[in-house]
Amino acid sequence: MKLAVFVSLLASAAAFAPVQQARSSTALNADYSKELGAQVPLGCFDPLGLLKKGDLSQERFDELRYLELKHGRVAMLAFMGNIAVLGGMRFPGMLSSDIAFADMPSHGLEALSKVPDAGITQILLFLFCMEVGMTSRLDEGEFKGDFTTVVDFGWNKWDDATKMNKRAIELNNGRAAMMGITGLIVHESIGNLDSMPIISL
Repeated sequence: MKLAVFVSLLASAAAFAPVQQARSSTALNADYSKELGAQVPLGCFDPLGLLKKGDLSQERFDELRYLELKHGRVAMLAFMGNIAVLGGMRFPGMLSSDIAFADMPSHGLEALSKVPDAGITQILLFLFCMEVGMTSRLDEGEFKGDFTTVVDFGWNKWDDATKMNKRAIELNNGRAAMMGITGLIVHESIGNLDSMPIISL
């Protein structure tokens, strides 16, 4: 009997408890499965759950998409640079007063360890200038990461459907390159880079 009275008191008290209001946010209701980059076979691939956070605005999503695009572009350059150097391509001339480009090792991390401190400083300064320069132009194009206001190779001649297709291709190639350059770094670190068929040609 006492248990029944206790339960009924709890139930009546719960009736007067404040109801938690549902947060109304366009970010909560956003369907990112229809955004550019949500493609077969993975769909909207979000392994870290960044898109499930309730405070994710469209502006934040666009920023994350730009970061993915930027890292993909850097990874494409890095991967192709590794393949080109492993294939025997070198700059002519001298890297420094006592090191020729032709004498540099073929593997990326090993080659980076041979670059003098002044060369590392130049690389970091170049990256800093690129970052500042590109950040100042983020809002000039059609989307974040569109730098056709600086150099246009015919982008503005395409229709909207072709532009979306090209953007999707770039995103996918960037994603593949990020995996590719990570694979090259891992294989070089564990010492079996020369045994990889595509590289040991």
